[in-house]
Amino acid sequence: MKSASLSELKKELIELPPKQLAELCISLAKYKKDNKEFLGYLLFESHDNAAFVIEIKLEIDAHFEELKSQSNLYYTKKSLRKLLRIITKYCKYVSDKAISAELHIYFCLKLKESGIPFKKSQLLVNMYEQQLKKINTFISTLHEDIQNDYAADLEKISF
Repeated sequence: MKSASLSELKKELIELPPKQLAELCISLAKYKKDNKEFLGYLLFESHDNAAFVIEIKLEIDAHFEELKSQSNLYYTKKSLRKLLRIITKYCKYVSDKAISAELHIYFCLKLKESGIPFKKSQLLVNMYEQQLKKINTFISTLHEDIQNDYAADLEKISF
């Protein structure tokens, strides 16, 4: 089955009556958990990104609290990868480079403060360095004034 292009979908959605459009959104939300989460974000949380960022940071804090009891670096790495997938998903929802940079900086800051001996594992060091590269990419696309603010935060988390 060939999927329709985005412009074709947009034209068709514009012509639908609101009730039928709502039914399509509901059936799309039933199809996959990610669709339901994204629709929930758009409906309830997209108007207040600051509160959404705070909520994500609390979730990051909760994940790091769980990691404190973990002594095996292998399971720590798996948990950190899972957390990064969650952060990446939320960054896609927001689609704002400044917020993405802020969340990844927060992750790196929490990793450094957590006491996890991530420098003992080359995989964790590589993961941390990848996050630094990603943060630099996000920061480079921002306005100069905002870049300076995030550059100071980036200095805190650099090796």
